[in-house]
Amino acid sequence: MARTMAPVLVTGESGTGKELIARALHACSHRADGPFVAVNCGAIPADLLESELFGHRRGAFTGANADKPGLFQAAAGGTLFLDEVSDLPLPMQVKLLRALQERAVRPVGATAEEAVDVRIVSATHKDLARLVQTGQFRHDLYYRLNVIPIHAPALRDHPDDLAAIAHAVLAQLARRDGLAQVPTLSPAALQQLRAHPFPGNVRELENLLERALALHPGPVLEAHAFLPPTQS
Repeated sequence: MARTMAPVLVTGESGTGKELIARALHACSHRADGPFVAVNCGAIPADLLESELFGHRRGAFTGANADKPGLFQAAAGGTLFLDEVSDLPLPMQVKLLRALQERAVRPVGATAEEAVDVRIVSATHKDLARLVQTGQFRHDLYYRLNVIPIHAPALRDHPDDLAAIAHAVLAQLARRDGLAQVPTLSPAALQQLRAHPFPGNVRELENLLERALALHPGPVLEAHAFLPPTQS
């Protein structure tokens, strides 16, 4: 999938690593030397979205004291990752659809469109098809974004990977904290973690491992390191 320009839609629960998938697609593509620009569509106020995505011209609105490129322009030659794309308001969905169809954007206050060369990867934890049925998401934009679907499974659906993921997280924490060796999990600790439902998925696992390492330093993390704080 990485070698094409086809848009990819990554779905999955919160904390399953959807942005990691997007970064992997970028890193494996011929655009790897270009920028990877990530934007959370739900974190930008609706009245600023158009300017943030497409840029604006000086004088376009109060406070626009200079020309400013948008995130589409910043991602030129690379990949633009639209996280939580389902949070885009309907008027912005129309403008995004045109940008994808024409491969061009019109900065706020500009009279002409500017060509942009970006690969689009989007993600959501919501059921986008259901939002299309209820009129909350445009069906034409849905089909434009969902050319190649990738689903990030919940951690509870692939428990056999938990040990490897935990080791990778502990290795990152060890590098960050300057530890001489990477801590390991005892068999009892691993068994306890595998029994946990992990509603927060890998993000929750990272939280548990970081807390355990902070409160129970040492080469091996035992099962008691993963008890709730009130019980430890």
